[in-house]
Amino acid sequence: MKQYARSMFLGFNRNNLQLPQSATLIMLGVVAISALIVTAWFAGQGTIPTLFERLNQIQQTPPGWLMVPMVAGEYLLAWAVLLTFLVFAITKISPRPQPWSRVLVVAVLGILMIRYFVWRSLSTLNFSNPLDGVFSLGLFLLELLILSGSMIQLILLLRVRDRKPEADQLSIAVLNQSYVPHVDILIPTYNEPAFILRRTIIGCQALKYPAKSVYLLDDHRRPAIRDLCLELGCQYLTRPDNRHAKAGNLNHAIPQTSGELIAVFDADFIPTQNFLTRTVGFFQDSTVGLVQTPQTFYNADPIARNLGLEDILTPEEEVFYRQIQPIRDAAGGVICAGTSFVVRRSALIEAGYFFTGALSEDYYTGIRLAAKGYRLIYLNEKLSAGLAAESIAAQALQRLRWARGTLQAFFVDANPLTIKGLRPMQRLAHLEGILHWFTSLSRVGFLLFPIAYAFLHIIPVRATNAEILYYFLPFYLVQITTFSWLNHRSRSAFLADLYALVLAFPLALTVIQVMLNPFGQEFRVTPKGTSRDRFQFNWRLAAPLIIFFVATAMSLWMNLGYAILMGAWQPMTDDIANQMKGVDLGWIWSVFNLLTLSIALLILIDVPRPHAYDEFDLRRTLKVQIGDQVRWGFTTGISEVGATIAITQQITPKDSRIQVDFLEEDLTLPAQVTQVEDCPSNSEFPFLHIHFEPLSLEQERCLIQMLYCRPGQWRSQCAPGELRSLWLLFQVLLKPRVIFDRTARASIVSVAQVSP
Repeated sequence: MKQYARSMFLGFNRNNLQLPQSATLIMLGVVAISALIVTAWFAGQGTIPTLFERLNQIQQTPPGWLMVPMVAGEYLLAWAVLLTFLVFAITKISPRPQPWSRVLVVAVLGILMIRYFVWRSLSTLNFSNPLDGVFSLGLFLLELLILSGSMIQLILLLRVRDRKPEADQLSIAVLNQSYVPHVDILIPTYNEPAFILRRTIIGCQALKYPAKSVYLLDDHRRPAIRDLCLELGCQYLTRPDNRHAKAGNLNHAIPQTSGELIAVFDADFIPTQNFLTRTVGFFQDSTVGLVQTPQTFYNADPIARNLGLEDILTPEEEVFYRQIQPIRDAAGGVICAGTSFVVRRSALIEAGYFFTGALSEDYYTGIRLAAKGYRLIYLNEKLSAGLAAESIAAQALQRLRWARGTLQAFFVDANPLTIKGLRPMQRLAHLEGILHWFTSLSRVGFLLFPIAYAFLHIIPVRATNAEILYYFLPFYLVQITTFSWLNHRSRSAFLADLYALVLAFPLALTVIQVMLNPFGQEFRVTPKGTSRDRFQFNWRLAAPLIIFFVATAMSLWMNLGYAILMGAWQPMTDDIANQMKGVDLGWIWSVFNLLTLSIALLILIDVPRPHAYDEFDLRRTLKVQIGDQVRWGFTTGISEVGATIAITQQITPKDSRIQVDFLEEDLTLPAQVTQVEDCPSNSEFPFLHIHFEPLSLEQERCLIQMLYCRPGQWRSQCAPGELRSLWLLFQVLLKPRVIFDRTARASIVSVAQVSP
């Protein structure tokens, strides 16, 4: 899903727009209706106030079965509490979702979700006046947007496909070489640095598969990259222009290659040696058109790194690849992710090559393959790894491009909701993916309502504490209990909200821009292989968060003051008593928003990244030759340029030049000692910091294979639970990295970043 180009839509045929204005008209219609309501209220017209008065009467007299039941003066919460404990017990009895436990938990959550929705729609909307009515209805619609996506997910979650046993069986034919179709490996590149391309080419050449050819597709036509390919023995392809960016680059290469299958890796993605042996076997079935594997990363994403939680938080994409793609596989709606996939050449040609009419060429190529009747398979095994975004600005660029590319579905002929050939469940899966980007509007709205309550005295939800306990609390508790359980512990609910908030404003703006002008944004390249020696604060992304932080802090003060004032007012009128129903919710909501906004602002401070090479926590036994001394030790960290070694004996190096033998790898590397630590804290051994001297090509291949290409080396990590997530966030807030990280320079510089 990463693309590059100066102009994405050179030669784009506008006749491809089948639904040119439908989504735009819907959005404009909602805005226009809201504006008319407010205008009519201020103009003193009688029709609108009368309508709201009637709606208010309906909300004040909900059906009897919706009222909170009473037994002996106590609220009957028993069955809701029992359901909550039932779900909690199931998640403990079945730590990993099984078919029976998944169905039970999804059913309970679905019941509580429907129950909550009915209560919200028939009892809690406040139409006491047009202004309250507009805000109350607006909040309900924003909730409904998120609930709709969640309900679709619950339907899809009833079936999940695990292809690993199937891959075990089908790979036998590949391993015994009874099925070895020729595979062309394509690596599209635009401006990635040579050292990144070097490791990717070497990793692709190291694949344990006999019938393969590796091609580098250089869209920047760089002589240095041509020389790199010549040195490594990789075939080099280029073209005279950059029409249609990555899709055009791939399409240009297809007629110049001839393999039955085509594997695609982004310029920064390196496969493990068993990538093809695990994926090619699926193509023994002629109906299989594409096999997609998950993306994982060998460096921490900027959110985890900026919070100082690199070894604790999982990458942002984990939920998508560990939960969403498996349920999409069961529904037949797997998304082609642009890298780390294999596609059948004949199927790709039948579908019209890679799609060139939108930013997300991979997404729509997969849709057109499925529409032609081909199966898209998702193998949930981490068989490659790439570079995660190296700054929060780079991550913003990626996410905005993905959002824009997906939402362009409304305006292209590969729209998954209208294209011929897809089944209803496939369309439903794609609808959930499209709705996901609209939830950024809800995230922004949820920040606005506590402020509106404080400054405009808006009461968006009219509910008693008993009703909240009876309807909202069971649904919320079950939801957060099952969220990380259903996504295989890849993300907690609190951390998911935080991740969504960081880029909520630029994403919401992008949604509106795409609906109004789907192809008006020029494509921008995501930088790779960068480094920085100081902290950088992204003022551009932070500006709306700072504004809302200040406004929310003021609203909290006003909400608490209002609560105290109302508590002292005797006797209370009925109107004041009704308004008091929203007071508790107002300040609790403000406190939660302040907490998340504070942490989001800390995330926008990029920590130093002194060099572009990442060090791996990899243990290897070593024999170290230091002059005439021989010592034994093991690595505690290693990168492409150096390593940290724990030595089991004291040393007094007389020469900085040493020789290191990696015993498990049969690899010998020359190096220089850059620093000696005499038994640092928490270690009984002295440490050597070494820098590798220039390596031969054979040594470099062995080193890269050891670091990136070992089968099974990329393992899934479990995210912290809900309570631990909250504790971690409080710790980060009380001890921000920008203040307490003494290993980096403490100077903060402003940096102009992504334009939404």
